[in-house]
Amino acid sequence: MFGIYQQSTLRIEIDATVAQLRQALTQPERLRQWLWPQQFSPDFKPPLQVGQSFSSYVGPIRIDHTIESMSDTAICFLLHRGVDGFHEWHWGDGWVQSRLEGVSTLPLNIAQTTSLLRLQLFLSIQNRQSAQS
Repeated sequence: MFGIYQQSTLRIEIDATVAQLRQALTQPERLRQWLWPQQFSPDFKPPLQVGQSFSSYVGPIRIDHTIESMSDTAICFLLHRGVDGFHEWHWGDGWVQSRLEGVSTLPLNIAQTTSLLRLQLFLSIQNRQSAQS
């Protein structure tokens, strides 16, 4: 793989329950909403399971994902092509942590930070809409 080895672990507070975070991080329809403009291949379908593979695209760059492990409070993706490494998510009531390691020409820390902020905004909007209903 051509690129630079990069690693980053970020943890943020987020106004969400374990169940809300699990849905946002393990349900393809939810992931598509907050990870936009990242696009996913047609084989990215529920339910997500260990061993399942799919691709995502950041512009013309393809990233292949394989689910290595999954629990009620964590999911880990092995990454290939545009990023050669892994992306691990852990969550609990009021927090989420993202650990990303890999070789890539992409600026992984910027993408990771943006993803966490988009997730935080997505769940904040959902909570506001639920409170108004």
